[in-house]
Amino acid sequence: MGPDVPLLNDYKQEFFLKRFPQTVLGGPRFKLGYCAPPYIYVNQIILFLIPWVLGGVGTLLYQLGIMKDYYTAALSGGLMFVTALILQMTNLYAKQKTVTVERMQIQNTLTDEDEFEFSSCIGSETVKFIIPGKKYIINTIFHSLLAGVLCGLGTWYLLPNRITLLYSNIGGTVMIFVFGWLTICIGEYSLIINTATETATFQALDTYEITALMRPFYIFVFIAVDLAHREIQRVYLFGVFRNPCYPKDVRTVTVFMEKQRRLMKVGVVRRILLTLVSPFAMIAFLALDRSLQNLHSVSVCIGFTRIFRMVWQNTENALMDIVVVSVAQMLVFNPDLWWNRSLDTGIRLLLVGILRDRLLQFVSKLQFAIAILLTSWTEKKQRRKSAATLITLNVVFFPILLTFIAISALLSSPLLPLFTLPVFLIGFPRPVRSWPGPVGTTACVCSDTVYYQQMVPSLAVALQSALAAGSLGLSLPGSHYLCRFQDRLMWILVLEKGFTYCGVNIKGLELQETSCHAAEAHRVDEIFEMAFEHQEHTKILSPNHHFGHILTPCTVLPVRLYSDARNVLSGIIDSHENLKHLKDDFIKVLVWMLVQYCYKKSKTWESPGSANKSNKGSFSENQRKAAVERSRPLREEDSFSVDTIEDWTDDSDIFDLEPSGRMKDRKEPGPLGDIPKVHVSIPGSVETQGQGIPQEMSPEDKLYRAVVLGLPAVDKGKQREALPRVEFSCSYSELLSIPEEWRTAPVPPSKVNEMRQRFPEEWYHFILSQLDFFHLKEKPYNLPEALMKDKALKDLYIHGVLSCCFGLFGLDNTVPAPSHVFRAYTGGIPWSVGLDWLTGKPELFQLALKAFRYTFKLMVDKASLGPIENFKELVNYLEEYENDWYIGLVSDLEWQQAVLKEKPYLFSLGHDPNMGIYTGRVLTLQELLVQVGKLNDEAVRGQWANLSWELLYATNDDEERYSIQAHPVLLRNLTVQAADPPLGYPVYSSELLHLPLF
Repeated sequence: MGPDVPLLNDYKQEFFLKRFPQTVLGGPRFKLGYCAPPYIYVNQIILFLIPWVLGGVGTLLYQLGIMKDYYTAALSGGLMFVTALILQMTNLYAKQKTVTVERMQIQNTLTDEDEFEFSSCIGSETVKFIIPGKKYIINTIFHSLLAGVLCGLGTWYLLPNRITLLYSNIGGTVMIFVFGWLTICIGEYSLIINTATETATFQALDTYEITALMRPFYIFVFIAVDLAHREIQRVYLFGVFRNPCYPKDVRTVTVFMEKQRRLMKVGVVRRILLTLVSPFAMIAFLALDRSLQNLHSVSVCIGFTRIFRMVWQNTENALMDIVVVSVAQMLVFNPDLWWNRSLDTGIRLLLVGILRDRLLQFVSKLQFAIAILLTSWTEKKQRRKSAATLITLNVVFFPILLTFIAISALLSSPLLPLFTLPVFLIGFPRPVRSWPGPVGTTACVCSDTVYYQQMVPSLAVALQSALAAGSLGLSLPGSHYLCRFQDRLMWILVLEKGFTYCGVNIKGLELQETSCHAAEAHRVDEIFEMAFEHQEHTKILSPNHHFGHILTPCTVLPVRLYSDARNVLSGIIDSHENLKHLKDDFIKVLVWMLVQYCYKKSKTWESPGSANKSNKGSFSENQRKAAVERSRPLREEDSFSVDTIEDWTDDSDIFDLEPSGRMKDRKEPGPLGDIPKVHVSIPGSVETQGQGIPQEMSPEDKLYRAVVLGLPAVDKGKQREALPRVEFSCSYSELLSIPEEWRTAPVPPSKVNEMRQRFPEEWYHFILSQLDFFHLKEKPYNLPEALMKDKALKDLYIHGVLSCCFGLFGLDNTVPAPSHVFRAYTGGIPWSVGLDWLTGKPELFQLALKAFRYTFKLMVDKASLGPIENFKELVNYLEEYENDWYIGLVSDLEWQQAVLKEKPYLFSLGHDPNMGIYTGRVLTLQELLVQVGKLNDEAVRGQWANLSWELLYATNDDEERYSIQAHPVLLRNLTVQAADPPLGYPVYSSELLHLPLF
C-alpha cells in the first residue's frame, strides 16, 4: 500500500455525506440518496422549528409586558410538553394503521439506508419515517417531559431583555438569541422527533434509547455552567478579572437589587441543579459503573462509599471529581495503563478528590508565603533590618520552601510564619476552628456588642441566599469571610457544610479603632470601593488591582441594620435664638407628656369614681388621717427642736451639700417625711399667706439658696399635713389629675403666677381636644370642652410644669448656656434644691428628663428642617419621637434595649472636650448593603497557628509586639482580633448558626 490510500472508501463517502449533516442538525434528514417528495423536507423543517415557535410565544408575551419571565417559561415549556406528547401519539396511531405486521425494529446506528415509499403528506409511512417513535411508554412520557423542561428553560435563558442586561450589546444579543434557539431546536429534535447518530458511538444497538438524551444533557450542562457557575455571582472571576455580568457602581440597595435581580434568578437555577438534578444524575452515573457488577472488594467498598456520601455532602466537589475522572477516562485510551487496569472508579475518584483538595491548599499556602515575602520589602513599615537577608535565603532555598509548603498541604496542616516573618515552619494539624470549646461562648462583651447582636439575624438570612446562589464562591468548612459596613467588621467562619445546609459562626470586631485597626480597615475599604463603587467607567474584564491580597471581594448583601451618622451641632446648640425658645418648647413638650401620662394611666380606671377610689387605696392609714385634718399655718418654731441641734457638730459646715454625722444617715419617720414642709399655692384651694420665702433673689444670694430653700427642718413631734383636696368642675378631670406628690415643689407663689402667664393655654386645649377616651363606656359628648373649662385641672398642670422647670432650670429666667443644656440632657446638672426635690420623685424626674431630651431634638429638627407651622405638626413630631425614636445617651441601658428591639431611630448628644464641640449621633434602621469578601483560608490558619505558638508557647503577650502590628496586605491585626479569646478579642461571637440552603 502506498501513501495514496483513500482515507474513506468511495462507496462510504456518500454514506458519510448523508450522515454528517444529520448529526450536525440533530436528526433531520435532508439528503436521502434517493428521490423523496418535497413535503418530506418541509415537514422536517416545520418540526425542527416548533420549539422556537413555542418559545417565541412566551418571549413575545414577556417583551410586551403581559407575562413575567418565569410565567412565560412555564407557558412555553407546557406547550412543548403537550406538542411532544401529540407527536408521539401520532406515531403510535400511524403504526396501528399499518396493515402489515412488522417485527419490532431496534434502531441500528450502522444500517439506516432503507428506502421508504411515501403516499401522502401525513401518511403512515411519512409519519414513521419522520417520527420513528419510542420503543417504551416510559420513554415517551419522560422524553416529552424533558422536552418541555428544556424548552421552558431555554425560553427563560434566551429572553432578549435578560441577555441585553447581561452583556449590554444589541449585536451580541441577536447572535446569542439566534444561535441559542438553533441549539435548543437541535436538542429538541433529537429528543422527540428523530435521534441522530452521534460521533461518540460505542455500540451498534441503543437498547434503552439513551442516545436521545445526550444532546439535551449537553444543553442542560451548558446552561448550568453558564448560569450557575459559582464564579458568575462574584465580582471577580477567579479573583483576577472583574465579572462583566456583575452590577457596576453598587451603592444603594434599590439600584443593586434591580441590577442583581437577574443574577439571583440564575442563582435559583443553580440551586435547583445542585440540589435536585446533579445528585441524582451522579448517583445514576455511579450506579451503572462496571465495578459494581463484579465481586466487591475492600477498595471498591471504600471508594464508592466515600463518593456516594460525598454526592450529598459536598455536591460541587463531587461533581468536579466525576467530571475529571470521566474526562481522564476518555483521554486515556491505553487499556494496559495502570489507571485503567488497577484502579476502579471509586478509587480513581478518591485519588482525584485528595489531589484536588491538596492542590488547592498548596496554591493557597504558596500565595500566602509569596505575600509575606514580597510585603516584607514592599511595605515600608514591614521592612526590618533582616528583611533582605530573609528574602535572599528564601530565594536561594526556594525548592526547600516549596517542599515545606507541599508537606504542609499534604498533611493539611497550617504553614506557620514565625512571628509573621518570612521564616516558614510546618505547623501541627489543627481543627477548622483552631481552638476547642463551644461556639460563641467566649467574647469580650462591651457596649458595642449590641450592634452586632441586632444585625446578625438579618445578616444570616442574607448569607443564606448568597451561599445558596453561589455568590460567595465555593464555601467549605474552614472558609473565612470578612464583611464591612461603616465602622463595623464581621468575621464569618464556615464550620460545617452539607446537603442544603451550612453552619457558620459570626464574630464582631471592636468599633473603637486603634491606629493598627484603622490602617487595615482603611485598606479593606479601598479594596471594596474599587470593586463595588468605582466601576462605572472601567473596561470589561478589568483586572483586580489588589490581586495577591488575602481579601478578595465577592458580593454585597442587603442587611437590615443601623447606619451611624454623626454631625457637629455648632450653630445649633450655641445659637442664642434657638436657646431662647428652648424653655417655651420645653413647657409645651412637658404639658403634652404629662397629659399623655395621665391619659394612659386613666385607661386602667373604669369610671371617674374608681380613680378616686384607686388613689385613696394607695394611701397609707396615716396619710388618710392626715388628709382629714385642717391645714394650719407653719410656725417658725416648728422647724426647730432639740433633736435638730444634736445633729450638728463642731465640725459641721453649713455650706456642705449633705449634713454630717447622724443627720446624713437619718430618715424622717412617717410616710410623708420626705416632703418639704413649705406652704405653696395649691391649685383649686384658698391660698395662704406667704411664709417669708423671698420671691426674687440677687445673684449674690445664689450661694445661700441651699440654706434658704434647702431641706427645711421638720418638727418631728407633729404629723405632716396633707394637701387640700382639689375640687374639679368636671367629674372626669380626676382621670387626668397628676399625682398628689408631684405638687409639693418648694416654689414661691410669685413663680406660680409667672408660670400662669407663660403657660401655653391654646396648646393645652389642643392636646385635650385630641383625647378620645374610647376606653370609657359612658361619657358626655362634650367631654373635651368640659376638661378645657376646668381651671383646677389647668392649675394642676401649671404647678406640675413649674415643678419640673424649677428642678431643671432653677428660678432664673435667663437663657440657658450650651453647657447647661448638655448637662440637663445627660442628667448631670449641678445639685440644687429643685433638682433634689425632683430626683426624689423618680417617675416625674424621668418624664421631665425625657421631655427635655425631646425638646432638644425638636430644637435640632427645627434648625435643620425649618420652623413648625401649627400644633398638628408639633404633635406629629412628638408622636414620632415617642413611637419611632429613642432619644437619650449611648451609655443608657435603654439605648441597648432600643437597639435590640430595633427602634427605627436613635439620637444621642455628645461633647468633645478637647475640641470643645457638641455632636449629635443618629442611628437609622434600614436595609443597607454590606460588602463581603473571601479571605485566604491558609493565611488565616497560618497567622492563627503563629498566634497560638507565640502566646501559649513563647508567652509573648506584649500588646505592642510585631505580630499584632498593622499589615495592610495580611490584615494581621484584624486576624488576631478574630481569634477566639483569650488569644483574640472579638466583642461578639454568635452561636453555631444553621443556614438552610434550599
